Amino acid sequence: MILNLLQLGRIPYTEGIRVMNEVVALRKQQQIGDTLLLLEHPPVLTLGRNSTRANILASDELLAAKGAEIHEINRGGDVTYHGPGQLVGYPIFDLRGDDLPGKKGPHLGPVDFVRLMEEALIRTCSDFGVLAQRICKRTGVWTMAGPSIQEKKIAAIGIHVSQAVTSHGFALNVTTDLRDFEWIVPCGITDRQVTSLELEVAEEFPLRPTLANASNSIASRFGHVFNRQILQVETLDQLLGQTA
Repeated sequence: MILNLLQLGRIPYTEGIRVMNEVVALRKQQQIGDTLLLLEHPPVLTLGRNSTRANILASDELLAAKGAEIHEINRGGDVTYHGPGQLVGYPIFDLRGDDLPGKKGPHLGPVDFVRLMEEALIRTCSDFGVLAQRICKRTGVWTMAGPSIQEKKIAAIGIHVSQAVTSHGFALNVTTDLRDFEWIVPCGITDRQVTSLELEVAEEFPLRPTLANASNSIASRFGHVFNRQILQVETLDQLLGQTA
């Protein structure tokens, strides 16, 4: 089976959501196959279904000065930050697909889908020599703790499912300026910090944490975890051409 890959580069959040919604609609109509969108956003805060505005710590004036937008969206989870140096992925899958790993009933459960996403992200981190893990009841991907070191969140996840088709997805900190996370209580979690591949990778490790390298790694790892062959399309029009 094929997983379409469309890399959009850095685009405004509203444009990314517009493209995502267009692809979701086509997937619901069975006009295209499962698709992974990879992109980067200018500074933006997003409030998920379970969020509270109290978890935005920065003033409206500061956010305006930084050019940061705020959007309320329909994904799960609390408040999160997107910005330069962060790889954002929108996996648009039909959970009724017969070839989905671990599918036992008429569709793969949303939690099981999230676990597969976490696995792909954990393997991506390993490509950069960074050991990562899941933590029970804390969705996302975390670095390993040490004797005097707490685990840190390196990737956030929040999805929405409608008519068995997923939208939204993950955000992996690659070279993100982590000071921007001081604007919020990330995902509503107050007792752990965030980190990035850039901070965690060993200086001598051969694969450097760039967005291009992270994009190549995550595409490959999604292919492995979901048992798909990756088909890269260059533009949205090329993807939409599959409807002909």
